[in-house]
Amino acid sequence: MKKTTTKVGIVGTGFVGCSIAYAMINQGITNELFLIDVNNEKAKGEAHDLSDGIGWGQTNVTVFAGDYNDCKDADIMVITAGINQKPGQSRLDLVDTNAKIMTDITNSIMASGFDGILVIASNPVDVLTYVAWKASGLPHSRVIGTGTTLDTTRLKSAVADKLAVDPRCVHGYIIGEHGDSETAVWSHTTIGGKNIREWDGITEEVLETMYVNVRDAAYDIIDKKQATYYGIGMSTTRIVKAVLNNEQCVLPISAYQQGEYGVDDVFTGTPAIVGQEGVREIIAQPISDSEHKQFLNSVDQLKTTIRSIK
Repeated sequence: MKKTTTKVGIVGTGFVGCSIAYAMINQGITNELFLIDVNNEKAKGEAHDLSDGIGWGQTNVTVFAGDYNDCKDADIMVITAGINQKPGQSRLDLVDTNAKIMTDITNSIMASGFDGILVIASNPVDVLTYVAWKASGLPHSRVIGTGTTLDTTRLKSAVADKLAVDPRCVHGYIIGEHGDSETAVWSHTTIGGKNIREWDGITEEVLETMYVNVRDAAYDIIDKKQATYYGIGMSTTRIVKAVLNNEQCVLPISAYQQGEYGVDDVFTGTPAIVGQEGVREIIAQPISDSEHKQFLNSVDQLKTTIRSIK
C-alpha cells in the first residue's frame, strides 16, 4: 500500500539546513519534518520559529527538533552538517574535517534502522556523498548528492539573462564536480530546441564568461555575505520533492558512476532520473571531446581527493 504520509529529517541547522527546511515548508512537500543538530537547543529554536509560519503555508506540517532515533521511519534524511567554506577556500579544502563528520552522522542515522534515501548537501558534496555511501551500506542508488543542481540553475539564469528568456525554458547542464573543475555542457544547451551557439550574440567568448561566472558564483557570494544557502536550499528541496512524489524526473545530481562517460567508482554531477527509489538511471549525454576531457579531469580530481582522506 502506498504511504499517505511522508517524513523527512535534516541533520544540521545552520544556514543551509534551515534554508532547506524553510523551502520545504513553503512548498508543502512533506507531512513531518524534524531537525537534528549537535546543539539541540538551536534545533528546538529553529523548529519553533519555522512552526510559527505554518498557518500561512500550503499544508499543515509537523516540525520538531528530533534525535537519531527519529530517523528509523524517515523516508529521506538530508545531511547538511559540516564546516563552511570560507573566503579563499575551495570546497575540496574542507574534505578531511567534513569526511569525519559525515561518517559519524551516517553511522548514527543507520544505527536507528533507517532504510530510506540519503540526500547529501555538505561540501565537498561529491566526495562526501561517496563517504556517506560507504558508511551507510545502502545501495548507491539510494544515496544522492546535490551535485550540480545549484550550478545548473545558475547556468540557466545566466543564459536567461543574456537572451532575455525564462530560465525555465533553458535546457542544459553543468556536470562533474560541484566546484572549480565543473563542466558546462554547451553542446547540449538549448532554448526552444535551438542550440545556444545558434542564437544571435552568442560567441565562444560569451560562453566562457558565463561559465566562469557560474563556476565562481559561490566565491562572489561568500565574499559579500560569508555563506551561500538560499540557492542550495531550493535545489535540495527540488531533489527531496522528486523522491517523495516519485516524479521520475531528470535532475543533475551527484550519482554513482558505473562506466558512464568512461568513469566508475565515483559520485559526481550528471543528469539522472530520480524517483522514490532514488536514482533510477544516469543519462550519459554524448558530449563533445573538449567537454569530455574537462569532465575526466574533474573526476580525476575527485578521486584524488577521496584517496587523500585521512
